[in-house]
Amino acid sequence: MAGNEGGGSGTNPSSVHEQAVAPKSLSPRAGAMTSLVLAVLLGALSVLVMAPAARHLRSLQDGERAQATLTRSGSCMAGNCQVTFEANGRTIVADLPVGSGGGKFGVGTRWAVRYQADDPLMVAREEDTGGGGALVLAVLSGACALFFLVPGVWMALSLRRQRRRADIGPRHTSGGTPDRGTAA
Repeated sequence: MAGNEGGGSGTNPSSVHEQAVAPKSLSPRAGAMTSLVLAVLLGALSVLVMAPAARHLRSLQDGERAQATLTRSGSCMAGNCQVTFEANGRTIVADLPVGSGGGKFGVGTRWAVRYQADDPLMVAREEDTGGGGALVLAVLSGACALFFLVPGVWMALSLRRQRRRADIGPRHTSGGTPDRGTAA
């Protein structure tokens, strides 16, 4: 067969069966960058959101005590719950801070809350004033940041070493001729 037009296993690169399909995956550089970005975001969550939330909750331990009713239920840990209570003869409607527990409870649930006497909108469930839930999330997000940081840095350093080796080129012997690993 001249030219192998019969569709056999010739060397025609346009043959569908002969072309190698590259798997779709992230390049090493994109993988390293993704890992480093996730590490930065999780570290920021830990340091800038959850650790201050734990400190804020602990600051309310000595606050005024009142009975509150849950008026909006949701993800309390993300700060999406709202309570209503009486303070200084006024009805106060306040959002629970980030790091609060109690998201499993429905609207109408009664809780003991602590609030600042000079600012009753600064309120937290009494059970949360230890800051434990927010502190656990701060530690977990910090650990996850390290989990993504280590491989990201490792990949970035490996890519840098590979680029350096490619820039140096073949190794030279003392005679000035390239050492190609073959005997003459």
